Amino acid sequence: MRALAADSQRALQDACDALLPQWEVGLRTGDIDAATRSAQNKSLPEALVTTPESLSLLLAREDAGQMLAGVRYVVCDEWHELMGNKRGTQVMLALARLATLNPALQVWGLSATLGNLDEALAALASGLQTDAVRVQGETPKQLQIDTLIPESIERFPWGGHLGARMVEPVVRELDSASTTLVFTNTRSQAEIWYQLLLDARPDWAGLIALHHGSLDKEVREWVEAGLKAGQLKAVVCTSSLDLGVDFLPVERVLQIGSAKGVARLLQRAGRSGHAPGRPSRITLVPTNALELPEAAAAREAAAARRIEPRRPIAAPLDVLVQHLATLALGSDADGPGFEPEATFAEVRRAYPYRELSREAFDWAVGFLEGGGPLSAYPDYHRIVRATDEAGRVRSPLRFVMPRKDLALRHRMSIGTIVSDSALKVAWASGGTLGTIEEGFIARLKPGDAFTFAGRILELVRVRDMTATVKKATRKTGVVPQWGGGKMPLSSELADATLAVLDDWHRGNAPGPELAAVQPLLQLQSEWSALPRTGVLVAEQLESKEGYHLFCYPFAGRMVHIGLASLLAFRAARHNPGTFSISMNDYGFELMSLQPFDWPALFEDGLLEDEHLLDDVLESLNASELAQRRFREIARISGLIFQGFPGAARSTRTLQASSSLFYEVFRKHDTGNLLLAQSEREVLEQELELARLKAALTRMREWQRVFKRPHRPTPFAFALMIERLREAVTTEKLSDRVARMVAELERAAAG
Repeated sequence: MRALAADSQRALQDACDALLPQWEVGLRTGDIDAATRSAQNKSLPEALVTTPESLSLLLAREDAGQMLAGVRYVVCDEWHELMGNKRGTQVMLALARLATLNPALQVWGLSATLGNLDEALAALASGLQTDAVRVQGETPKQLQIDTLIPESIERFPWGGHLGARMVEPVVRELDSASTTLVFTNTRSQAEIWYQLLLDARPDWAGLIALHHGSLDKEVREWVEAGLKAGQLKAVVCTSSLDLGVDFLPVERVLQIGSAKGVARLLQRAGRSGHAPGRPSRITLVPTNALELPEAAAAREAAAARRIEPRRPIAAPLDVLVQHLATLALGSDADGPGFEPEATFAEVRRAYPYRELSREAFDWAVGFLEGGGPLSAYPDYHRIVRATDEAGRVRSPLRFVMPRKDLALRHRMSIGTIVSDSALKVAWASGGTLGTIEEGFIARLKPGDAFTFAGRILELVRVRDMTATVKKATRKTGVVPQWGGGKMPLSSELADATLAVLDDWHRGNAPGPELAAVQPLLQLQSEWSALPRTGVLVAEQLESKEGYHLFCYPFAGRMVHIGLASLLAFRAARHNPGTFSISMNDYGFELMSLQPFDWPALFEDGLLEDEHLLDDVLESLNASELAQRRFREIARISGLIFQGFPGAARSTRTLQASSSLFYEVFRKHDTGNLLLAQSEREVLEQELELARLKAALTRMREWQRVFKRPHRPTPFAFALMIERLREAVTTEKLSDRVARMVAELERAAAG
């Protein structure tokens, strides 16, 4: 958003210089310097481009009631980027407060990539006292979506194997355009592709650049200025340039790998041809042969405008607690702080809290005032009842923040952005192996095995941001999923991909992508069956490693890890055993050392909804996930303080503090609503329970086709390599994959 904010400020100031020369368009984000911020504190400009966090900081000013009562218009650009997360919740609460300060407030929301426009309008306008109107452009944007087809495609694909081989075709595409954005899904992938392009064309040094959120502000601004001026041939970037930044010279957009969703594809495509009447063009660059049908599906889904919806989060109490503390620092027309009766009505006008009960609101106020079981500690009495000059409690009741140090800590902590942490992996006997994402480890219980650094490890314990391990006695383990796995295939794109496969099965091959991948699909059909709409394909295979189940629900990576863990847990109740699990966006693999009769188990209730919640919670160590989620909630609600600039508290200290609070609340405050929220967020966001339940329903209702191929099929091969990737080194993996592919190709040829 920083790139978008800076670009918007420049564009608006240019317009004002011509039309309203007396107007100043200011910028207030984390990138501005202290002198600019200080000047704005004395007098706000006529227009201000800002962020949700900076807007909340303005509401926390003692003179907020007077300063912000004159705000007449608010424009929420790229509303889809905010609406479905806690930053959007923060904005909706702020809009409700601004509408209280000025009942005539008008709000505009802008988005080109939302699938639920009516709900988006309701979410934006619910806090206002004016009528809501939806305005939609009559002229559709011209959009061209094509795919860079590899010169040769193996019939046995594996994730990422096409990446480096696509460098020369990508270079040719870049050569044919004046300026191109090359999007990747992760920062590490952006770094790799930037280096690959430089190695391929050393003469482009200075003409191609890199842009992602970890880079310094000056570097990002230099890249953005170069794009504006048309001085750069190409920029390799991540979502840091996703939003509606206006780079007129950009002719082309390339997407490395799957965009994972229709909305993201359209958003990135819109960075090219960014002017009325100019077409936008995005070229998909597959890194896996299975992404070719997905590319064809993305084009058809985009043409049909089957765009993913963004759903607001329902009443997150951590954001409400933070907002009430902000209001206690600020003021309204009646004085400093907030009055609970009026504030309850105001909060209920914000869309996420439209069904908030008075009991939950009063709990949040009481938690801020008394600290619950922390009442013995003055730092957790964050609001007090305001008194008059005679020391009597004011009537009507108002709450204010009592101490300057609490006010400073709160202002330093405003915001809802929380990043995932990395845990150190250490031997119980001493020594370290590296780091791993906490989100993966949180799903495991002590005694569970996982593959890491080419070894099968057993988890001993997790403490002080360290996962202590020992060598596992078993030969199988769960495969870690890294940061890129946080962008799972959307339901809309998954369904569109199945529909494309169904068309091919019926003899209709839509587009060049299916023609290119036909040998792979033909072999999958001959050796097993092709997953498609209405047909769930499962494969059982015996190998030297053990007994494999491959299943292809096409429900996305995050749902597949939940499904695989659930089915393994339920199957082990019938026949005790341990499983190795791997997954991708299309399916999952369960491998065991003993055979299971999967068709019988599927018929015998393995896919039922009964006891689903209990089974999911037990199979995925949900208590550890809830504790990890609680740390984020504790940070947002102000329970733990991350420290001052230059003296930030360590992640280990923050984890210890939140874990202590979690245990105290569980033992002494079982009705604590933040605990309940952490459990609900685990189910809704971490485990995606609604999507998991929908996938189970589909697996029950669709035709189930069980096959027993003699060797790994093309779809199964991709899942096997996901597991092997973490079990062996990169060099050994490449050699092993080459041997496996050669053997399978000989079998296919015979």
